[in-house]
Amino acid sequence: MLSYLHSFHAGNFADVLKHSISAYILDYLTSKPKPMFYLDTHSGVGAFSLFASEAQKNKEYQNGIGKLWHLSQDRNAFEQAPELVQQYLELIQQFNNSDELSHYPGSPWFAQHLLREHDRLNLFELHPREFKTLSQNFANDRRIKVFQKDGFHGCNSQLPPKERRGYILMDPPYEVKTDYQTALDAFIKAHKKFSTGTYALWYPVVNRKQIDLLEQQFKDSGVKNIQLFELGIGKDEDKGMNSSGMIVINPPWTLMKAAQQALPWLSTQLAGKEGFYRCEQLVEE
Repeated sequence: MLSYLHSFHAGNFADVLKHSISAYILDYLTSKPKPMFYLDTHSGVGAFSLFASEAQKNKEYQNGIGKLWHLSQDRNAFEQAPELVQQYLELIQQFNNSDELSHYPGSPWFAQHLLREHDRLNLFELHPREFKTLSQNFANDRRIKVFQKDGFHGCNSQLPPKERRGYILMDPPYEVKTDYQTALDAFIKAHKKFSTGTYALWYPVVNRKQIDLLEQQFKDSGVKNIQLFELGIGKDEDKGMNSSGMIVINPPWTLMKAAQQALPWLSTQLAGKEGFYRCEQLVEE
């Protein structure tokens, strides 16, 4: 199935979690001088107009970045936000280059912007239309290679990277229920080839039992040093996504503290008393 288009969901609360965590990881990894490698298994197009018909259909960005954008216009309020959130908002500001929130970046842009001249980026996207736009958006950056392949399988062909340092982001659409198991299997295979890399898996909470199973499978995988972060705007329901999460392997040692400061704040900003968050060490080092 290739029906999923992220343009309908760009900038929503799930993107706030995914991109704030991911940007923090990238910033940490690039603070060290040695080159690094970035791989995105499901890249999308890399940039979105929030005025486009897809984004305007349900206006999901209004439950995410739309509730935070005002902070970029109020210096005092901005400085009260946690460090992880400040870093994320500064990047969104740079992408828009305006006082108006009109566009939202995808994961490839965050990586392109934060990585350095001597780093490499590999972007995978299977959807024909998305792949074409992704290729056009990043055509002039020699650090970047774009592949029209299934990122689950293409990932392993690129590991281990010659840099011996890297961040692998998996953000599948979960169009089919087997994506959960496929993602888990891909993670474990990749980790066997490149055990020192940092990995992150984004997941939607549509069925809590499915996530409970995924967590247990990670715990039983034999992989060490796994953290979990969730952010939600409502209670779990049988239908629809009210929360999402990130499972991170080999995270920066500072990430847990940063998330423990940021996620309670974000949950309140995005959903008030209905907000929800989790910060857990699933598996010890």
